[in-house]
Amino acid sequence: MSLNLEMLQVARLSSKLLGDSAGLVADFLRGLQNEDGGFADRAGKSDLYYTAFGIGGLLGLQQPLPVARLRSYLTGFGDGAGLDLVYLGCLGRGWSALPRAERVVCPTQTILERVEIHRTPDGGYSVEAGAQNGTVYGCFLAMGAYQDFGAPLPAPEKLLACVQSLRCPDGGYANGLEMPIGLTPPSAAAAAILRQLGTPPDQSLRDWLLARFHPQGGFCVSPDIAMPDLLSTATALHALAGMQTDFSRLKELCLDYVDTLWNARGGFHGNWEDDELDCEYTYYGLLALGHLSL
Repeated sequence: MSLNLEMLQVARLSSKLLGDSAGLVADFLRGLQNEDGGFADRAGKSDLYYTAFGIGGLLGLQQPLPVARLRSYLTGFGDGAGLDLVYLGCLGRGWSALPRAERVVCPTQTILERVEIHRTPDGGYSVEAGAQNGTVYGCFLAMGAYQDFGAPLPAPEKLLACVQSLRCPDGGYANGLEMPIGLTPPSAAAAAILRQLGTPPDQSLRDWLLARFHPQGGFCVSPDIAMPDLLSTATALHALAGMQTDFSRLKELCLDYVDTLWNARGGFHGNWEDDELDCEYTYYGLLALGHLSL
């Protein structure tokens, strides 16, 4: 199962905990779609990155997609010329969510050729083209793009070596070589990549992720940051579940934490100091609730 489909299937379980509020979340997400078919960023402007999360949120709630408007919006990006790896990945996620008959106009091969421009000499991928070293995020995006298009990932063993080189002495994974300590999102992404490539994460990574748990619920991004956030919480839970970790003792506190980020408009805030709502964190709210519903 692909990286993105794994998360989507878990997000679909969120309705168990949302109950009647699932409709509010769906309405919130639909309200963020602009007339051009894209979903709004925090400034209200259509953005391909947020569109990928808007699509994921609706699919997670098992809501129908506005296919015609999305096709029109995605078509406007052509073969991905001028997009960095983040947006190329989002373009792939958008097209892969549409019915097969709608995808025949997608320039899949050219988009994947543009993904390869981001391959680095160490065998990984970087968000920016021309980088010397890959990042965990870049590798995650590239693998996801190939999987979304149903294409084989070139030289997966080289990508694996790149990710393994980003392990930190503290047991976590940094996003790049310049980072001295592990961070929760890249550590969770590394765990997912390792599983996909048949190299199960070890116990020390599990312990490192569990150590990021906050006493009031949720997970923190690093040992040096004391406040939990929704991205770290959702990705940590996803990684721990993938490692078949029993985190039942943490569930009630995590549920309480996610509830503090819920807004009656139907969206989720990113952390306790975040005043905005958007597609991205609402999707991560669904992913976290999906894991906590099990």
